[in-house]
Amino acid sequence: MGSVGVVVLALAALAVSAAAADVGPFASQALFAAGDAGRHTYRIPALAVTTRGTLLAFCEGRRGSSSDAGDIDLVLRRSTDGGRTWSELQVVWSDGGNTCGNPCPVVDRSTGDIWLLATWNRGDDHEAQIIYQTSRDTRRVFALMSRDDGRTWGEPREITPSVKLPDWTWYATGPGAGIQLEQGPHRGRLVIPCDHIEAKTQRYYSHVIFSDDYGRTWRLGGTTPADKVNECEVAELADGALLLNMRSYDPARKARQSAVSRDGGATWTDQRVVPELVDPICQASLRRLTWPARGKPGVLLFSNAASTKRERMTVRASLDDGATWPVARLISPLPGAYSCLAALPDGRIGLLYETGEKGPYERIVLADFTLEWLRSEP
Repeated sequence: MGSVGVVVLALAALAVSAAAADVGPFASQALFAAGDAGRHTYRIPALAVTTRGTLLAFCEGRRGSSSDAGDIDLVLRRSTDGGRTWSELQVVWSDGGNTCGNPCPVVDRSTGDIWLLATWNRGDDHEAQIIYQTSRDTRRVFALMSRDDGRTWGEPREITPSVKLPDWTWYATGPGAGIQLEQGPHRGRLVIPCDHIEAKTQRYYSHVIFSDDYGRTWRLGGTTPADKVNECEVAELADGALLLNMRSYDPARKARQSAVSRDGGATWTDQRVVPELVDPICQASLRRLTWPARGKPGVLLFSNAASTKRERMTVRASLDDGATWPVARLISPLPGAYSCLAALPDGRIGLLYETGEKGPYERIVLADFTLEWLRSEP
């Protein structure tokens, strides 16, 4: 297929280790498994590819249980050979018995710096307590940075006052990954998708934060016009607009919602339900694979548990910047939940996702496949 040549952009496709098991037309391997390295459960995958081609697989290492609260660390495994071999588990951020989570990395292609946006709360504060302001503390936002391809990380730097309004309670970065804008007047901007809950109304919205100075400072961008959306992902469109794809709580239908920004994320409009993106009220991933070139359309990718339950991890492709999603391939029929896509240096597509035979949180698996396979008939 001619467009495969265009796919060789500097995003990284998850290659597979020697221990990986071939599954149908692609290979997969478990990078994190429940019970490993003293962690009860691993959740919330995030995948990034550095300017040197290193694969960074982040997630939360939950020590005591599978709960969203408690003693949770941000952990990482790295691959410098396209995914054939992986480093041992590396702790990026730990704070005693507190919760360090919601990893959302973004790579600054102009500097090579890797930024990891994340959230913190006391381990004994649960989500409901934070929402209803009965907690001991609140949800805080931090930025971590690596200048050596993810080998080491600087101290977490709190940015809460710059990106969270005083009347917001719950807050989440990503989860998934951010983007760096590649064109238009905001070229170079780092954009991180986020969500929050208002204290007075208890309504929840999606929003973005961004940096125009290589991650040194972060600012609050726009919030969606309508509520009942939260965890979200963002992609840059061919005309310079941004597309926000969101977890939806619309009781009328289980499907994703989207919104558009034409000012680099400062404001959002055109919020709507996307009926063909069936979703069980869960996180999903949205990534640009290619830009339009030589008369061929660009490709956007989307992954989620394409069901009304957390199961059937599926990857879709759009050739018209998200207006339609005609290409869909089932990755696994098993239980599945959160996921994160990336394009790899050799042109393959990587998918880091939660799955298991008995439930979706048994392990975090890395699968890789080609655009050719994705677009072929099943």
